[in-house]
Amino acid sequence: MITEPVSRLWHSQPHAIVERDGVRYTLLGTAHVSRASVDAVEDAIDSGGFDTVAVELDAGRLQALTDPDTLASLNLVDVIRKGRVAMFAANLALAAYQRRLAEQLGIEPGAELKRAVAAARERGLAVELIDRDVGLTFRRASSRLGFFGKLKLASSLLAGLMSSEEMGEAEIEKLKQGDMLESSFGEFAQTSPALYESVIAERDRYMAARLREVPDGAREVLAVVGAGHLAGLARHLAEDADPPGVLRAQLEHVPPKRSMRWVTSVVMVLILAMIGWGFWHGGAELGRQMVTDWVLITAGFAALGAIAAAAHPLGVLAAAIAAPLKPFRPPGISPGLFSAVIEARLRKPAYGDFLALRDDAVTLRGWYRNRVSRTILNFILTNIGSSVGVWVAGLRIARQMFG
Repeated sequence: MITEPVSRLWHSQPHAIVERDGVRYTLLGTAHVSRASVDAVEDAIDSGGFDTVAVELDAGRLQALTDPDTLASLNLVDVIRKGRVAMFAANLALAAYQRRLAEQLGIEPGAELKRAVAAARERGLAVELIDRDVGLTFRRASSRLGFFGKLKLASSLLAGLMSSEEMGEAEIEKLKQGDMLESSFGEFAQTSPALYESVIAERDRYMAARLREVPDGAREVLAVVGAGHLAGLARHLAEDADPPGVLRAQLEHVPPKRSMRWVTSVVMVLILAMIGWGFWHGGAELGRQMVTDWVLITAGFAALGAIAAAAHPLGVLAAAIAAPLKPFRPPGISPGLFSAVIEARLRKPAYGDFLALRDDAVTLRGWYRNRVSRTILNFILTNIGSSVGVWVAGLRIARQMFG
């Protein structure tokens, strides 16, 4: 292995060296929005001192960085049917945040990671993607938060998505020392220990475990990671004693959702019981009035949600029909699902919609103009309207019962 006798450009960048199990790991801390980091990465790889290059990316993020047409291959109907709308929206928020940074700073966030992969492949070096899938990170972070925590998280992502303000110098300098995912969550990441644990601390342990899993034969590994991970990653790489496969499995596990379906079930049983009481004690007229109120209110609010999302008229109709059938629908089959699938089928997103998605997602007008984001908006707003309708109808029926 060639050892550099003289100081090189990358030596002036934050870095740490850890030797373990016959492998020397050189951890190079970078800023995801710095041209100097791109130059340092190229210099380190050109030095010829490494046989393997590891980067702070997962397969999905690498594909998004290297293939601008990635989104165009997405099956939007599958995203809706498989309940991945929240994840899609979170990834969209992150992409829009990165696009805003690129426009302001003149450099694509993560450019040094992209260049590390390209330069390594040009030299025939092994490439290892060591970061945890961003979807897993988001789901683990979300599982640690209560209802109001999740609401604050969603609000933080939405605020970052819709913001058109330029970042100040202090915020940019902080980003250079931090982490892209943490920064995209806004101020909430700074005040939420649960979010910090999932987004930063856990990923330090995960990447350390992945580095320990580099294939046999690797002796000099260059790991290109955000500067915010440097200290934690070096510590875990040197000290963690558990087998890397065991650690990685633990950090990939997503705890089961604390199901709130029992709450919905209780509410529906109470509403049905009140309607039954109305027929039994108030006569057919009161019972019919309660049923009519239930149908009109739940259908009306679901339809309003679809209308607010500029849904296709048939999507509005589907939402209105599906909402009153809540007591008889299988779990996970929502009015928003029906309406969004119809939207995606009748107003099928074009190739250009996917390509323009990151730009359109930055503005409210863009969300409505783009057929992809409008379908997602349709799903979300219709379900919000349906949920509001259930509670409003339930309260009205209760007033009729006790009034």
